[in-house]
Formats: sequence, C-alpha cells, structure tokens
Amino acid sequence: MSSHDCVGAVRRLTGIRKVGHGGTLDPLAEGVLPIAVGRATRLLPYLPEGKAYRAIIRFGLTTTTDDLEGEMLTQQAADRLTVEDIAACLPEFQGTIDQVPPAFSAIQVQGQRLYDLARKGRVVTPPSRVVTIHNLTVQHWQPGEQPELTLDVDCGPGTYIRSIARDLGDRLGTGATLAHLIRTRSGGFDSSHSLTLDDVTNLLEKQTLELVDPAIALEHLPAIVLPAELALRWQQGQKFPPTMVIPPNTPYRVLNEPDGTFLGIAQLEEREEGPILKAKMVL
Repeated sequence: MSSHDCVGAVRRLTGIRKVGHGGTLDPLAEGVLPIAVGRATRLLPYLPEGKAYRAIIRFGLTTTTDDLEGEMLTQQAADRLTVEDIAACLPEFQGTIDQVPPAFSAIQVQGQRLYDLARKGRVVTPPSRVVTIHNLTVQHWQPGEQPELTLDVDCGPGTYIRSIARDLGDRLGTGATLAHLIRTRSGGFDSSHSLTLDDVTNLLEKQTLELVDPAIALEHLPAIVLPAELALRWQQGQKFPPTMVIPPNTPYRVLNEPDGTFLGIAQLEEREEGPILKAKMVL
C-alpha cells in the first residue's frame, strides 16, 4: 500500500473525509505513518522532523530504482566484502551531507515528478540536496555472494534511504540496493504508538478506538501562555513582540489606556496594604 492508500482506507473506515498523513512512505517500505483526521490535519506541518528506519541493504546488485522493485542494472559477487569494510566508511555518510535522490522519486524537476520522467524513458539527473543523517548503526551482517547489511538510520527530513544504499555500494565498489525498509519512528511517534489497519477496523467495530490527543503532537514545541488581555488581542488578529508574553503564575498585568490602547506590562508587588505597581515597562 502507498501512503495515499492508507489515508483512503482510514477515510473509509472512519467516515471522516478530512484525513492526511505526516510523511510519505515508499510502497516497498512499511512502518510508522502518522495519520491525522479532521481538524488535527492542520497540525501535520508542525510534527517533529526526525525519522528513524531499519534498512536491509543488499550488496553486489544495482537497480533502476535503487531498491528491489526496479529493473536490475548490474550484478556481481561481493563475497569478499566484510562488515569491517562497511563500518570504516559509514562515518562519511553521517552529519550534514549532499545527497542525490533516486531517479524514481517524487521530487519535481521542471514541474514533473522524477518517477514520471523515468517511466517515460527520459534520463534526468536529480539535483542534489542537503540532508542530515544523525546516526548509522550496524545491527546485523549476513555474509554471502550478495551479502546483506541491516542498518539503523536516524535522520532528518528529506533523506532517501535508497540513496544511502546506492552510495554505500558505490563507495565500496560492489554496488548495492535497498532490499527492505521499515520506518520505526516518524513525526514524534514510533512503532509502539502504531496500529495496523486491521487493528483500526476491529477497534471501530467495538467502538473503542481512541485517537491520540492532538496536543501530544505539539509537545516538542515551546509553549507560550497568554494572559486574558493578550489572548483576546491575539484572537482578534493583533500582533505583539515576544517580550510582551507574560510567564504563567507571575505577578504581572497588562496596562491599557481607557480607550483600550496598549501601554505596557506592569509588575505587581505585594504589600500589606495590597498590591501596588512596582514598575511599568512600556513596549
């Protein structure tokens, strides 16, 4: 299933028309796909950007799509390759690097998707892009004529795991392609938060499906608590600098002219005769 297929399935199951997802998964891949329904779809652009994957990379093979779905381009024995050879060059792929996306990808060039151009037989070199790969961790090594490496990838947005496989194979001189991919974390959610579509179906039938509180999706963002006066102004579309934001549970108040014109923020000082204005900060 594609990410779009998953959205369509959730739309049909829930009867809610407004459904969106928080990051496309390649059809070959499986794993975590954050899905928002109803008004929560407007929060999707604010989800945490980091993602994590578990990838199986097969060496000695290259394909048109940089994964096993494409046509084979080259094939050779890579039985002399060792996991030590791979570990020695992994640091080159970590940090902020330039990466060329796969020829079959959703990136647009001159208004057309690369996969559409590739299917028409047009050879287009995708423009490189800057991506961040935080960590690469070897999990398993399967030796053989076409050995396979299981690799955990912790990366930023826009990273193509297929490109990592392709470039790693080029660097080692054997060629490589992505054999399998699982996304283990996306948008601040991991597999422990996830449900299969069968799970969703069963929970809906039992009327026990509980959606994640939308506030959880925003927990990574700094919070600004506004006093009633500023909250009202903000709701009316007025702008004000961050210095006007009053921390919660502090003795401050907003000062206005009788006509409502904002003057500044005053700090209250408690005294026996009652609170008085200690200082006025006009902004």
